[in-house]
Amino acid sequence: MTEHDCDNKPRVLVTGANGFIGSHLTELLLSQGYNVRALNQYNSFNDYGWLEGIDHPRLEVVSGDIRDSGFCIDLAKDCDTIFHLAALIAIPFSYVAPESYVDTNIKGTLNICKAAQHCGARRLLVTSTSEVYGTALTVPISESHPRQPQSPYSATKIGADAIAQSFYHAFELPVVVVRPFNTYGPRQSARAIIPTIISQIASGMTEIKVGDLRPTRDFNFVTDTCRGFLALAQAEGVEGREINIATGTEVTMRHTLELIAELMDAEVSYVTDPARLRPSGSEVMRLCGDNSLITSLTSWQPEVDLREGLRRTIEWFTDPRNLCRYKPQIYNK
Repeated sequence: MTEHDCDNKPRVLVTGANGFIGSHLTELLLSQGYNVRALNQYNSFNDYGWLEGIDHPRLEVVSGDIRDSGFCIDLAKDCDTIFHLAALIAIPFSYVAPESYVDTNIKGTLNICKAAQHCGARRLLVTSTSEVYGTALTVPISESHPRQPQSPYSATKIGADAIAQSFYHAFELPVVVVRPFNTYGPRQSARAIIPTIISQIASGMTEIKVGDLRPTRDFNFVTDTCRGFLALAQAEGVEGREINIATGTEVTMRHTLELIAELMDAEVSYVTDPARLRPSGSEVMRLCGDNSLITSLTSWQPEVDLREGLRRTIEWFTDPRNLCRYKPQIYNK
């Protein structure tokens, strides 16, 4: 691709670009020749999160907050496509501060929808979560599965999805609700099961603190999730749809721990940490996604299986330059 070709690529906006999935998506979009405006949550330290070290002539980093509607309108100007990933995502903290989740996830999504409408964006991709389904009633979980708000976090994501859908129906805003199942990989927060296990083992701990090991999850390696976003940004006839990104397979938390220990050649035991347990009615016991819709609408297929994805994730976390950014001894809500 020539420099002139890159100049002709449309400008896209990624909210939440400083986070785990957002930073990987930003890198993918840059590699595909897009001009990327990346929203970094404002802070007084000028810290760009996982965008630090990504230096590219087609990357524009803007600091701000999606809770401000006027800021969002300025942010979205001249953007062809908007990937809306900014959200509060930690389930345990949503028990403590649910109002913050309403403000960020619901009101923030409303602001981005209004901004996309005002600025005439060609497409808005709103990031959902498999948590909106709650514990599976039928497997694999298709997009028609009932919504079950089993945590304040999932309730606010259900609300955000509904706001986005309402803008499609009421105003013909070209919205796609993108619903990744459990994404993992380098840079993920230690609040999640895979990085918390890896970081504890990598730091020399032999008694691994975990929550409930019975639930199953449908794990997507982060590069597969990002390719799914890009495929849905480019596909025809997807507006107004809610679309899973899933592998269609499930694995228990216990098996995940055992597989990580095997790959890290570690002799470990585990102990249940009460602080890591969800309230009994809030734990989602089973997630396994149906990916037939996305595979019928695009050429997307999952490419990285769990063993290979864990190998790549372990390699990243065990680099001392990366591990030092984590605090394995502290439970990160």
